[in-house]
Amino acid sequence: MPELKNLKLSQDGFVATVQLHRPAVLNALNLELMIELVETLESLDKDDKVRVIILTGNEKAFAAGADIKEMADATTVDMLMRDQFARWDRIRKIKKPIIAAVSGFALGGGCELMMHADIIIASETTRIGQPEINIGVMPGAGGTQRLTRAVGKALAMEMVLSGRFITAEEAKSAGLINKVVPVEFYLEEAMRLAQEIANRPPVAVRLAKDAVLKSFDTTIEMGLEYERKNFYLCFSSEDMREGMAAFIEKRKPEWKGK
Repeated sequence: MPELKNLKLSQDGFVATVQLHRPAVLNALNLELMIELVETLESLDKDDKVRVIILTGNEKAFAAGADIKEMADATTVDMLMRDQFARWDRIRKIKKPIIAAVSGFALGGGCELMMHADIIIASETTRIGQPEINIGVMPGAGGTQRLTRAVGKALAMEMVLSGRFITAEEAKSAGLINKVVPVEFYLEEAMRLAQEIANRPPVAVRLAKDAVLKSFDTTIEMGLEYERKNFYLCFSSEDMREGMAAFIEKRKPEWKGK
């Protein structure tokens, strides 16, 4: 993997941690960072030594939004040709579980990136918002769609139209995030959960994530059919044989990810 300028990468067992690292600008998401992030996530997705990915920033900011300086003078054609949202589509297609460990500001593109994760752990200091309206635009990387699906029309409309930030507790109550913890524990809690998932059978985890995400794209009938197909696929894995044998034999399973 090439040298990373805007990210820090570490690994603990089967868990890889990707840290956004532009602290001077509160981890603003410029094009260079997004290119590095997508390529890093895709590389980890192909790495058999990685089963779960943690995506984080720092205590002050997960990410405070897009880098406005890169867009201030852009025209419609500039934005069309830049096609920056194609990279966000690639993040959406990552097959391994992504846990966002969030603290401080998760605003605009930072909120949208957070919502690309499968599970979100937030510190008590987290502030979440889609304030694009304040600079004359609107969310463009999924903010109007994912936020509405997570928290419902009323709160999403208020946040998007007024630019109001919500607290971590508000976000948890609305169903946007999984857990709120003291700031000193948010990364530790994300790692605890990541290790727990990493100790589950990788093939079944991948198929289960895929099925849950499919529920947003289809009817209940088609979703159930999709779920059943993924359920049946589990029966072609070595992990399924091992898991059921270990259960019957009353021992701990040894997953191979095959």
